[in-house]
Amino acid sequence: MDSPKPDAEAPFVRAWANREPGQLVGRGHPAGDFLEAYRWQVLEDGPGLLRISAHLPEHVKNPRGQLFGGFTPTYVDLVAIFTVRAGETEVEKRFRTWLATTNMRIDYFEPVVGPHFTIESRLVKKRGRTNFVETRFLTEGELAVFAVTTMREVPVDRPLGDG
Repeated sequence: MDSPKPDAEAPFVRAWANREPGQLVGRGHPAGDFLEAYRWQVLEDGPGLLRISAHLPEHVKNPRGQLFGGFTPTYVDLVAIFTVRAGETEVEKRFRTWLATTNMRIDYFEPVVGPHFTIESRLVKKRGRTNFVETRFLTEGELAVFAVTTMREVPVDRPLGDG
């Protein structure tokens, strides 16, 4: 059975469908709005590959002016989701399944201080409904954060809590 087509009025679909050229996501995505992802610039977008110039909003900084470590997974999760879908242009294809994060590991090497930093993310392995994504944050070309995320594709019509 095919999954239903995404609701074109769903906020997350509108946020992706109504983006400007060079924009990862428009306004209307809850996590994206929190991170001000509508201000990010997509440097590269191909099948399983994203490279982004992101900025560091004031409200995600710790008292030292660095990215608060607890917000790092929000960046990683959002970018990993879009990496799995990278290179797909049709809304129906991009949102044919829901992606559920099942595992995430993050290593911190350097503080992320902004005002801008680069996020590079690639789909390392896809096997069946399981996707393994590697994400790197670079500040001035130096590796600051390295993360791996495992995501499982789930039909959009599956009730919450059903594995």
